[in-house]
Amino acid sequence: MTIRILTALLLAGCTLHAGATQGKVIAINQPALPLTEQRIATLPDDQQDVWRAYLLRSKLQMEIDRQSLPAELAQGQTPPPPPVAGGGSDTMPLDRPARWYRTAEARAIADTVVSFQTPAGGWSKNQDRRGPARLPGQRYANDAETMAQDPANFDAPTDRFWTFVGSLDNNATTTEMRFLQRVAAALPGDEGDAYRASFVRGVEYLLAAQYPNGGWPQNWPLEGGFHDGITFNDNAVAKAAMLLGEVAAQPQYDFVPQRLRQQAAGAVDRAVAVILASQVRRDGALLGWPQQVDPLTLEPISARNYEPRSIASGETTEVLEFLMSRPDPSPAIRASVEGGIAWLQSAAVRGFAWERVGNEGRKLFPREGAGPLWSRNYDIVTGQPIFGDKDRTIHDDVNNISEGRRNGYNWWVTQPQRVLDEYEDWKR
Repeated sequence: MTIRILTALLLAGCTLHAGATQGKVIAINQPALPLTEQRIATLPDDQQDVWRAYLLRSKLQMEIDRQSLPAELAQGQTPPPPPVAGGGSDTMPLDRPARWYRTAEARAIADTVVSFQTPAGGWSKNQDRRGPARLPGQRYANDAETMAQDPANFDAPTDRFWTFVGSLDNNATTTEMRFLQRVAAALPGDEGDAYRASFVRGVEYLLAAQYPNGGWPQNWPLEGGFHDGITFNDNAVAKAAMLLGEVAAQPQYDFVPQRLRQQAAGAVDRAVAVILASQVRRDGALLGWPQQVDPLTLEPISARNYEPRSIASGETTEVLEFLMSRPDPSPAIRASVEGGIAWLQSAAVRGFAWERVGNEGRKLFPREGAGPLWSRNYDIVTGQPIFGDKDRTIHDDVNNISEGRRNGYNWWVTQPQRVLDEYEDWKR
């Protein structure tokens, strides 16, 4: 019986009346493990040195980043308040005509981008780059999204005043780099040198942050917890690899030193290898990808309290698009794509809608002719849709989770149809 039929049978019993659902709690979400010296010691002897060197480099870079801020202040001077959260990649448009990137507006954004680049070479997330440049001693990142120090919250940072300082989450770093490249291309003379230099530092950041096996963590320097996982969420791995691939091969990046362009080409090859190795398999069949995997074992891991280890349809869509973009795909890439596409086709749910229902918020309910829809998360073992809540409970019915979490996360998505359509052209 296909996953589509099983899902329909499961969901046919759900009701629109609060408190009258057949769903149940099927598991409790478990936290992801950070990358530590102790875990590295469990690797085969010939693999440990390179991972220890990576971990040490991360720790040293974290200290350099932290010490850079007080060094900008006079003795006794009070640091400025942190930047305000808000905005993000949308404040660095990448779709304007080439002439726009010569304007004062574009250059002001680029100046702000350069000012918030960390000593490591990356950027934080969720900041309005149209705002003022960073002040001396001002933090590179805003306060944590979760300020409460709660050990039960997987998202609680080790230091709530120092988190996501260098990140690939929410399109951070790769968007800043692409914006800088466009401004630099519009200013081929001395006026563009600062933006080219900042871009090169970004390339060095991506190369330094890449794990020995080819993946990227969500944040670097490492922060611990699920942030250390190889992150397919927000297409982090694929976007880093895609940009480095362009740096290695395309002429508009001739300003990047040749040694870095050569390293970028090798980084892309390693990224493809870890993507292929991280694809979930069941009974010999290649399926989809998780939101993130453990950096050492490549096993699927959880993220936030309500994000269980799973096969993720949205992340699978984006990984497949990246693999399909590779020139002259190898037999391994072709097999990976075919497996991922077949899994998405089997996981599609038809005859259901995911919409607001009165005052109850969004719910899943039967509607003739609706769909296709895909659950955001599928259980690794059973292949069935699963849904998390803030109390770490994992449910088999989205209508059974708390109203706030049900409305605060896109549990049913449509974007896999996009890659299914693209696949037909790729196959030809």
